Amino acid sequence: MSEPTVYNIQYPFSGGNSNGQETFPGQPWDALYSDGSAPWDIGEPQPAIVRLASEGAFTGTVLDAGCGTGENTLHLATLGLPVMGIDVAETALAIAQAKADERGVKAEFAATDALQLELLGCKFDTVLDCGLFQALDVIERSEYVESLASVTAREAILYVLCFSDDATNANRYSVNQDELEAAFNASTGWTITAIEPDRFHIREHNSGAPAWLATIKRN
Repeated sequence: MSEPTVYNIQYPFSGGNSNGQETFPGQPWDALYSDGSAPWDIGEPQPAIVRLASEGAFTGTVLDAGCGTGENTLHLATLGLPVMGIDVAETALAIAQAKADERGVKAEFAATDALQLELLGCKFDTVLDCGLFQALDVIERSEYVESLASVTAREAILYVLCFSDDATNANRYSVNQDELEAAFNASTGWTITAIEPDRFHIREHNSGAPAWLATIKRN
């Protein structure tokens, strides 16, 4: 019997900072995009998101929280959806906008802290979180959930794709189902309707690492 695959994914950030601007002390998120070291930046939308979109999961106005260089945002925009991608990394946003211009795709990008989404001054029907929730510590997750509530109306849908706690996954940023349920529940104004196993694709592992895909409804 072959040995199980161990996904020793070294995310170059520590988490636990309130403004989401720094990875290692003094090193901004932008550095990950300036030198091309962001492991999640695979040059195409995540397959799980493409599948969701093909099933009609995204409706109305869409927010892509933590959009990076915008591949998921741009994919949704090509389907005719009004989409806004937000991130704290302005270099990533500049790359995303350049892609949009080159491809002739209409999408909006904004430099915004995911913990202060109320500053956007608008509401969204569907929200995508692809790899953001897993990067936050417990306190930040609580703030993030409140921030999401400020830009969503009742019955809005949130999709969270994050590394899972699969036994073969050595990634320190993996998330278990209890953590998702602790963040998104009736007391915080949300209901988890599904948590399903999926894959999160990164450059180091073409087949993807074990992930959870959670579907969450705003109460």
